[in-house]
Amino acid sequence: VSKILSEKRTINVYLPEGYKANDTIHYPVIYLLDGGADEDFIHTVGLVQYNNFSWINRIPRSIVVGIANTDRKRDFTFPSEIEAEKKRYPSSGGSTKFIEFIEQELQPFIAKNYKSNHQSTIIGQSLGGLLATQILFERPQLFNQYIIISPSLWWSDGALLKQNPAILNENFTHKTQVYIGVGKEGVWSSIPTTPHVMEVDANLLADKIRSAKNKNVQVFFDYMPEEDHATSSHPAVFNAFRLLYPKK
Repeated sequence: VSKILSEKRTINVYLPEGYKANDTIHYPVIYLLDGGADEDFIHTVGLVQYNNFSWINRIPRSIVVGIANTDRKRDFTFPSEIEAEKKRYPSSGGSTKFIEFIEQELQPFIAKNYKSNHQSTIIGQSLGGLLATQILFERPQLFNQYIIISPSLWWSDGALLKQNPAILNENFTHKTQVYIGVGKEGVWSSIPTTPHVMEVDANLLADKIRSAKNKNVQVFFDYMPEEDHATSSHPAVFNAFRLLYPKK
């Protein structure tokens, strides 16, 4: 039960092969937005398990924490300045509370109950990619790796792209890797007068992060012209693992 969100939340947890409660090994944690069993949890865990097979051994054995949704439009969006969006998504605007839930309740719960280390990743697609970008810009120390897929940066007429986040500053020292993946997805907007092209906005995000004045933020941009908004998430996570953990 989350006090911050005032509701019960379902969390799905995958433990890597060989996980034992009484040994000394601690594992990285991958936090998955849209992490319900009927959402992205099972197929994403499959990619983690696949990349952990001894004959592949691409990524570290990891705990996966899937956060199932109750109202993703509420949890993954900050308040919009656009009247049409407020009307279309009346429950929107709750991301600050949801980020507090992750930081103050969920991460401490995982640290207390599972053998996690300090390496953590977040995966978010679409509105989940918007939220992951907001966390990267506003609370970057919450994760070491950000896998951002087809982010809905059109929200509030691209407000996030206009920010000047701390990760760009010279004195930003938190080692951070960012993967941005997007398909051929075209125009997304709640306001016809200012259409946003998904792959253009994703590219703008990558360029913005590349402009960082420090050497601690690394960004990978992955354009997948064979994919669209519906199909981007699975190949993007696969590609992200390839880029974040290159063959030794």
